[in-house]
Amino acid sequence: MGEHSGNIYQLRPVSIARTLPQIKDHRLFQLKLEDGTTWESFGHQPGQFIEVSIFGKGEAPISISSPPTRPDTLEICVRKTGKVTDALFEMSKGSTFNIRGPYGRGFPVEQLKGKKMLLVAGGLGLAPLRSLLLYSLDKRKDFDDIILMYGTNNPDNVLFKYELLSFFDRDDINYLYSVDRDDEGIWKQYVGVVTGLFDRTDLSPQETYAVMCGPPVMYKFVLQKLLKLGFAKEHIFMSLERMMKCGVGKCGHCAFGDKYCCIEGPVFPYPEIENIKEAI
Repeated sequence: MGEHSGNIYQLRPVSIARTLPQIKDHRLFQLKLEDGTTWESFGHQPGQFIEVSIFGKGEAPISISSPPTRPDTLEICVRKTGKVTDALFEMSKGSTFNIRGPYGRGFPVEQLKGKKMLLVAGGLGLAPLRSLLLYSLDKRKDFDDIILMYGTNNPDNVLFKYELLSFFDRDDINYLYSVDRDDEGIWKQYVGVVTGLFDRTDLSPQETYAVMCGPPVMYKFVLQKLLKLGFAKEHIFMSLERMMKCGVGKCGHCAFGDKYCCIEGPVFPYPEIENIKEAI
């Protein structure tokens, strides 16, 4: 879980170094620690999350979108959707608030090293998956082939658009993007659901680990596709989008079956949740 000095509720003051607008009602916040240290001391791993705490407004769990390989700032992609996020959107460069964490089980980075990796993201699911994507690109020699499949509902809702476009200048990642519909005829990539991208690239199911994050409806169809292609169940990992609250397994808000998403997840190997109906 990172460094809590024995106190899982420890608050750390942060300030906003920069804000970058994304799609409508989504913004990327770059944060700095107010004590002057780098984020290396925070001890976060790709796939974990923090609790944003704003006095008088409350707390909200938010995925970390940046990798620990970039310790100068920590990035969170925030959707404006409640009191805490509304307050965040009213802040600007230099504004301060508190966070706690990092929390949860992240992506199995050590297990993925040396392996072929298929990353499948849908909609806002790219935000937490981005931490693993950038980590693997920063440590490119530690990983085999990397394939990114990202789908969203229309061209206006592509997260990290310019960052994704920059991948066209790289030859060490295979990238496939899709939109469900393109009413204005401006999209130059695949039009259709994200599972349609599986037919547009060569995969080696027996040698590849699949990691996905997106809406529950996406999981069901991507899982069907992966299993049909011959991916081993133990090579499939899912970052679940649950309604987390406290972040430390005390409130029960994110419980499903016998699992607590905030402490046993948010990343789960598929066999752990395969037989839990409420998982997806």
